[in-house]
Amino acid sequence: MADLRALFSSNNPAFDAAEAFTDRQHQWALVAAALEEHLRRTSTPGYDVEDLEAPRTNLIVFHGVGGVGKSTLLRKIEAALSGAEHRPDQWGAPTWTQPLLPIRIDLSRSASTGSDFERVILTIRLALAGALGRTLPSFDVALRHYWEAVHPGEPLDEYIRRTGLSGRFAEMLPQQLQAGVGEIAAALALPGLVGSAAQQLTGALVSALRERQARAQALAGAARTAALLEATPDLEALSYYPHLLAWDLARLPAKKAITPVVLLDTFEDTGDRHRDFERLLQRLVWLMPNVFFVIGGRSRLPWADPALHGQLDWTGPAAWPGLATDSASLTVPQPRATGSGARQHLIGDFSPEDCEAHLAHRLVQDGQPLIDADTRAAITARSHGLPLHLDLAVSRFLEIRRTGRTPTPADFDCTFPALLARTLSDLTPEERHLLRSVALLDAFDLDLATQTAGLTHQAAARRLTERPLISENPYALWPYHVHRAIRSAVRDDQHSDDRWTPADWHQAATRALAALGDQWTKAAAHAPSRMLLVASLRQGLRLARDHDLTSLGWLIEAAYVYTDDSVWEPLALPSPADPAPDTPADAVAELLTAITRRQREHRQRTAARLTAVLDTGLLPAELTEMALYYRAKAHKDLSQNDAARTGMQQVADADGRLAFKARRGLANLARLAGDFPTALAAVPTLGWQGRHHRVLGDIHWSHADTAQAVAAFEAGRTEAEQHGAAGERAMMQVRLALTVSFADTDRADDELTLAHQLLDGLDQRSNPLLAQVVALIKDAGTDGVIGRAQSLHAQIDAAGLPFLHRFVELALAFHHAVRGEDQDVAATIDRLRALTTTGDFAYFTDIAHFMAGIPVPASSTTRWLDSPDLTRARWQRIVDARREHLGRAR
Repeated sequence: MADLRALFSSNNPAFDAAEAFTDRQHQWALVAAALEEHLRRTSTPGYDVEDLEAPRTNLIVFHGVGGVGKSTLLRKIEAALSGAEHRPDQWGAPTWTQPLLPIRIDLSRSASTGSDFERVILTIRLALAGALGRTLPSFDVALRHYWEAVHPGEPLDEYIRRTGLSGRFAEMLPQQLQAGVGEIAAALALPGLVGSAAQQLTGALVSALRERQARAQALAGAARTAALLEATPDLEALSYYPHLLAWDLARLPAKKAITPVVLLDTFEDTGDRHRDFERLLQRLVWLMPNVFFVIGGRSRLPWADPALHGQLDWTGPAAWPGLATDSASLTVPQPRATGSGARQHLIGDFSPEDCEAHLAHRLVQDGQPLIDADTRAAITARSHGLPLHLDLAVSRFLEIRRTGRTPTPADFDCTFPALLARTLSDLTPEERHLLRSVALLDAFDLDLATQTAGLTHQAAARRLTERPLISENPYALWPYHVHRAIRSAVRDDQHSDDRWTPADWHQAATRALAALGDQWTKAAAHAPSRMLLVASLRQGLRLARDHDLTSLGWLIEAAYVYTDDSVWEPLALPSPADPAPDTPADAVAELLTAITRRQREHRQRTAARLTAVLDTGLLPAELTEMALYYRAKAHKDLSQNDAARTGMQQVADADGRLAFKARRGLANLARLAGDFPTALAAVPTLGWQGRHHRVLGDIHWSHADTAQAVAAFEAGRTEAEQHGAAGERAMMQVRLALTVSFADTDRADDELTLAHQLLDGLDQRSNPLLAQVVALIKDAGTDGVIGRAQSLHAQIDAAGLPFLHRFVELALAFHHAVRGEDQDVAATIDRLRALTTTGDFAYFTDIAHFMAGIPVPASSTTRWLDSPDLTRARWQRIVDARREHLGRAR
């Protein structure tokens, strides 16, 4: 369709001006094409529903900002799949003839708990109960087994009614489960099992499957049925039962065959810090490749991102080839067929790719885009995906051309007064004032908006949030935000009659900073929230920096609380060129950014950045010791012990908030130098703030005193839990795993698993690497350790954490000592000696001698707590125990 406004903006008839927007017909075409391909693939002879390695393309994803119509779209798709009478005429008739069963599940009713996943599974099975009118024996027996174990004494039909799942087919599912029991009992020729406990029936079925009894295998013989039934019937097992349901569906007679289409709406509600619920739902999709899924949510589905490896079971573009990129959410001439390509589509605001495609097709001359690539990129960057901004940019492009000049990218580094005029036109004066106030904030709630605007009541803020220019995410910390393109236009306003002066903006920023601080301070006093702390810091630091607010107030306290927990969420503030700090707020932002980024930057870079911040003289006095302390920590990690000791002593002498931590740092430096009595003497002075249990545990494990080290680390972990310090708790757990990895490989497995769980979601760097060392020690004496150690050395180099090289070499010394590889032990000791020439960790060389039964050189300066002979004997017992465990002769 022609864009008449653009067409009549020029005397030149040589270019085409075409509308590039779309309606939901395009989304339906995407669904129809993907579903058609799915049906074609699953009906191919030889298709194996039990293939767990093939990439998955049995889904399509629609994502976009809240309120853009994702739920409406999914409801329309559900209705269209239910029958032609519910399908809009313009969508056209589908090409498939196979019967489909649409099942829409609104995940907004769920949270990250096991019962919600039960609801998903039961909803699907209830729908199948009504559509098929028959049992699905393999899955049904497993479900009954699970139900009696997890919900003892609670009939399934009562649960269905209680949880609101009741419907036309609510009574059919329990009947079908019972019928499934009868079928299995008949197949096993054991009719007496019909009324027996699920455990007895399951045991009999497993035995029959293991014995390859033909009738049992014909009825419930998926390759993994027996293994699933033998597993403990808990939520984890339930999440794998969909594999059995997929197998049952694949075994249906041709006349009964049906393809479920599961529509998962409001998928963003499944997200949490550890992706627990999302992991269960991903298994559902993966284990049912013959079921098609339509997913709607606010965000892209990130399953193709390799960075999620370990958080979800299947990640990366090889597993989810269609999720690696988005397709355009607009209609362009001759749209390409989706095939097995993109299965992720933006609706609502355009993605950068959408904007590019839109601008490229909007104005065309001789078959080529009239707007050049660089200008399209500039427009896209400023639009933030807002279609109205793109429209105005096209008009501006034509307006500039009318002057005889060729537009350049710089012409579009602007906002459009027309966009703001349209936005403000139907707002009341009070709402206009509020809009300018909240434009200062990345996100807000009614209270923040009201205080930032300097109002005494929330009614105007509530009215503003109901306007379409405000997006809402009810599950976010602050649920509201102004569309970014509109926000830019408001802040850049130079034309409105009631535009603000610089003083107005400064006063509003001062109010906003105070409101953020008030909200965080009140929350911290009653129910401290890490999420609120980080979000408040991000917004508060940006406000203070951008508006040159000199009174930082609560930001100083928040900075200390932020660093106390060792979680290290990024705090980087948006900045075009990351200039050197020139205000106190800049300095604080750079201080916290440098401390945080040390988890991803070389420690030498951290030390340099902190030195630069200190040299500015802009840091508030209360935060100077923080910069000194973390610079000293960086020096310690770099084995620059003299500089580290000087910095720690400076902070300790100041006797400020970080004095306890600095004293711990000095105790650790004494330990690293092999002066254990001095380190031990400092422990009583440290307390919780100085992490006394951590220091004590490090001393004891170095002496192979496993029992005392474990006790110290367990006490430290408990103390961290009591203080809500997730980062410290994870560190204690890694050290606990390190201690037991030498002496008890079975327990080490459990402790290491827990360590990884506690580290998940924490932006730490050294501890995950230390956990890899723990795994090496746990496996010492077995094959494959050497290659893993070499890989770990490379990671340590990249991380800029050279002190960890000593741990890897100590693990190798233990490995070679267990295997009796004397030459390799000697070579490892030589490497350790070279790594400890500064005196740091020199006692590791002594420990390596102890392990191998080699005399320690007279030049050793280590001061052990007891005699070296006692420490040697304890380490030698650990080596002997590992040899015995592995069946190696002495």
